[in-house]
Amino acid sequence: MQEKKSHKQTILVVDDTPDNLFLVSNLLKDLYSVKVANSGEKALKYLFETNIPPDLILLDIMMPVLSGYDVLKKIKENPQLSSIPIVFLTAKSSVEDEKMGLELGASDYITKPISPPILLARVKTQLENKAAADFLKDHNDFLEKEIQKRTQEIVAIQDVTIFAMASLAETRDNETGNHIRRTRNYVKVLALKLQNHPKFKEYLTDDMINTLYKSAPLHDIGKIGIPDHILLKPGKLTPEEFEIMKTHTTLGKEAIEHAENQLGFEVDFLKTAKEIAYSHQEKYDGSGYPLGLKGDEIPISARLMTVADVYDALISRRVYKESFDLDVTIKIMKEGRGTHFDPDMIDAFLEIKDEFENIAESFNDKHNEE
Repeated sequence: MQEKKSHKQTILVVDDTPDNLFLVSNLLKDLYSVKVANSGEKALKYLFETNIPPDLILLDIMMPVLSGYDVLKKIKENPQLSSIPIVFLTAKSSVEDEKMGLELGASDYITKPISPPILLARVKTQLENKAAADFLKDHNDFLEKEIQKRTQEIVAIQDVTIFAMASLAETRDNETGNHIRRTRNYVKVLALKLQNHPKFKEYLTDDMINTLYKSAPLHDIGKIGIPDHILLKPGKLTPEEFEIMKTHTTLGKEAIEHAENQLGFEVDFLKTAKEIAYSHQEKYDGSGYPLGLKGDEIPISARLMTVADVYDALISRRVYKESFDLDVTIKIMKEGRGTHFDPDMIDAFLEIKDEFENIAESFNDKHNEE
């Protein structure tokens, strides 16, 4: 059975002297696929138009109009061609000439008159080097794609797990899991609105806004630890019951800390989730819980969550209350400026309240009430 011939590597020979083109082509044609160009302009036209670049370029230096140096510069400026090894074939044999060619990016420098064994050996070496470099590049590209794929899978699993955990807490307190969908989107649009605010721009980077979006669903994770007779009570809580309810912030913080300890290293979204879970019930005037933090003592992440969480609580039906209409909700939010909420955040919220309303409509609970 006849063996299939291997694909020949392609070499472009560029020289304005016909005898040189003929000589070099004859030396190479049995081993390689040879293309020729008798000027720098024709060489560049071929290189810029071909879909399959050559594996190696043998390039004369002393040519009219465009010298070999000029051609080399234009090739190196093109990202699609810059990795092709270029070997100068030239009668210019001074050290300065060779130094200039190598500094411009040539891979090798062969002086004329050409020695066939030297030419063939140098060409072979350059093509072997290129093949090895191409293999490594392809391998690295493959590995990079695999890493990206695995990273995307891990992030997707992580996001689903977070959402499942948050939904578990919500099913004990709310008719649907849409509360966490709404609040994470409220937090995101509010953070984007405040991103260029002098008070917040250093904190609210694109990465941090993504972290906030990912962390927000865990704000009420601690409610899993609150007894049903308190969590689901339709009426007002007694002072003793309210003290127990307040512990959901600490329970949430401790649950996330436990996850961090199991990992053994710090994860940005868990750090932010811990801030939110622990401090989203703090109030700007210091009357909140669990620590009674005041003003900027409250983490920015928690202040954002407070606006999102209270807005959603007001517009939503709960076991202990009916939903408020939008006008009443906005009025209550305004009244909380500087007491319950960071004034700058409420000002931003009022400017984008239509976006909050759109989010609420997109993730409404009506289908669960039918």
